[in-house]
Amino acid sequence: MAVLTESVLRSQYFKNQANKSVIKLPKDTILTPAAKSYLKEKKITVEYISETNQAENKREKLSGSKREEKSSPQFRIIQGGFLNEKPVHMTSLHGNLLVPKTHKRIIFRGKLDSLEAKIIEAQWMLAEKNLDKLAEDLSVILDSVRTIKRSEMEGEKLETFSLFQMDEKEIQKKARHPEKYFGKDDVEPEYRMGIGIVLLNTIRALIRETEVAACQAWTDEDGSAEREELISALNSLSSLCKVMMFKVDSGYYKTEKEGKK
Repeated sequence: MAVLTESVLRSQYFKNQANKSVIKLPKDTILTPAAKSYLKEKKITVEYISETNQAENKREKLSGSKREEKSSPQFRIIQGGFLNEKPVHMTSLHGNLLVPKTHKRIIFRGKLDSLEAKIIEAQWMLAEKNLDKLAEDLSVILDSVRTIKRSEMEGEKLETFSLFQMDEKEIQKKARHPEKYFGKDDVEPEYRMGIGIVLLNTIRALIRETEVAACQAWTDEDGSAEREELISALNSLSSLCKVMMFKVDSGYYKTEKEGKK
């Protein structure tokens, strides 16, 4: 069952045939109110045809001295049906399957893109302040984000990975008990703590936003999550940012050049 909108009508059915008076559609096609109004305004009659008639109609179009070249539709749309061209408001979920850009998984991918961009920006800012070690360590988070994105887009299960030789449980322990591992209480970020903690805190918050988007994209109505490993990996990355903040606060990344303009 396909849903046919006014924009698709204009771009797919009348792009090169402005004077068309009859349009033939599969019998299970649903027209949106705007599409119906457009057809009424243009005085275009809709003729619904069965799959058999569709096949015959194709053969008729291919016959004659000026036979048109016909190719299979390039795209499937998630609501059902096919398109030859990708509408601007839709994008690929995987392969040739199109979804609206407001789809929850597309929003999740957008959050991953924004997170990548912020990490790279942070690395550049840290390198400008001669905090190269911290900038390089952020590459571990960047690579993990890219691995998560590839896993989601390709539909492959995300394998368990360690970060700085720590598994998820160890990262969580260090993030929750800084007094045991770093001899300090929890870090409450403020600008006086320096650019390292400020940027790590920003990245941590963006990872949290991305984790929420992952939950929205993959959690079913019954509360179960289809891709729990993606959500768990993002949770570990936000905790790792916290661990790195403790390390900054403990002087681990401090260098003689730190603070130079």
